[in-house]
Amino acid sequence: MKETIYSYFMRQVEIHPDVVAVFDDNRSLTFSELNALVDTIIDGFETNDPKLIGVVMNHNVEQIAAMLAILKAGAGYVPVEPFFPTDRIKFIMDECKVDFVITNGMYAKKLEGLNLRFIEQGMAIDKKARANDKSIADGIAYVLYTSGSTGMPKGVTVENRNVCHYISAFENEFHTTVGDKMLQYSVCSFDIFVEEVFTTLCNGATLAIPSDYVKGNIKRVMDFIEEHHITEISGFPYLLLEMNKLDHVPSTLKLLISGGDVLREDYVTNLLDKFEIYNTYGPSETTVCASYCHVNKVKAESDGTYPIGKPVFGTQIEIRNDKLEKVPNGVIGEICILGGGVSRGYIGEHREKENEAYVKLEDGRMMYRSGDLGLMKTDGTIIFLHRKDTQVMILGKRVETVEIQNILCSCPDVEKGVVLAHNDKNGLAYLAAYIVPKDKLAFRMSRVRDNMAKFLPSYMIPEFFIKLDTMPLTPNGKVDIKALPTVLKLA
Repeated sequence: MKETIYSYFMRQVEIHPDVVAVFDDNRSLTFSELNALVDTIIDGFETNDPKLIGVVMNHNVEQIAAMLAILKAGAGYVPVEPFFPTDRIKFIMDECKVDFVITNGMYAKKLEGLNLRFIEQGMAIDKKARANDKSIADGIAYVLYTSGSTGMPKGVTVENRNVCHYISAFENEFHTTVGDKMLQYSVCSFDIFVEEVFTTLCNGATLAIPSDYVKGNIKRVMDFIEEHHITEISGFPYLLLEMNKLDHVPSTLKLLISGGDVLREDYVTNLLDKFEIYNTYGPSETTVCASYCHVNKVKAESDGTYPIGKPVFGTQIEIRNDKLEKVPNGVIGEICILGGGVSRGYIGEHREKENEAYVKLEDGRMMYRSGDLGLMKTDGTIIFLHRKDTQVMILGKRVETVEIQNILCSCPDVEKGVVLAHNDKNGLAYLAAYIVPKDKLAFRMSRVRDNMAKFLPSYMIPEFFIKLDTMPLTPNGKVDIKALPTVLKLA
């Protein structure tokens, strides 16, 4: 029998039943108790054979148990944060054709129209509940939605075997075990969350979930880490940047993992002598991380950024040109990823264009074309350069400016619209929207923002809106990007 996420988890239940698996501000559960809560949740499922189940919940012990319950039931979970716009949540759940959505009662009105199953914090454990493990290696583990180049969000379908591959790769590098504690800091709709949760629980370590209040302030986060003896953090580079500014950082920490965006040398100047720090890289399509760089052991590049390192265990990375031919070391090409992390592809109908990124090679291996440009040094170290297309990272989240532009242009007040990404002095991306109104006298920028907020989460709404009389065009009729005013973001 091939391994699944739940079989990995059950191994820890059997070996370490009385070790704390997860805790939040309300309760703490051992591995055996968490497994019992999982069975309790499954006992309340409406169907014995679910395929996909939505999860729109607050971050707590019950959220983790719900996801594990879905996996144990042989289904995949579709995670969305409750603060996402209702239209976006419903689009995702409709495209996935979820059997039902697990949520908290406080979101019943927001999710009206969906088939809901309510779970609340502090849910009682039914010790008599028993559920068989129906998970299979090539079954869907989760569908994670990212911004889509066609103008609509796209769902990456990741299988159990992909996550098991990454659990092994993580353990091979970091040797997480009983006694380690991982901070659960990421949103559930980003794959850092997958790293936080499953590499922790499936390697016998403890997952620590702070409250939203704690997460709202960096000093409160540091106090939480110190109080609960957290040893590991996986987060965006900006978390490390904020830590780098502090006079005191928790003494219990051992490992800082940065992912989701470029890690710069000046983000970690005061941390390098205190912790083991890793820069990581990998699209959701290849299951969390495809490469690691141990930054304590390397020098930053001339532009102040760290390399993305070398492939994780069980993964291969190749640099190829537009003809998919491998290029020599030092030559710029597209970062292409092969191995156990390459996922099934995008869910839903009419995704043929997006799925062209998955290429089956002549030798039968499946390769994912990342759309990122990079090069490989003679020692095998990989340097990330930039995207080939319009995709950027905003607050560590992957965003297609085309998707935002499509939403902008669908607003009733907008005649023409363009969304561009600019970089501030720290190299961080921010968005600007350029608008030609339909009716210059009646136009209100606030209406445009309100319209966009109906479908886009807050991080995808541009920071700046610029009203234009006309859209500058090139001689062949395309928008002249270079002629648009640059909006400078002050520090």
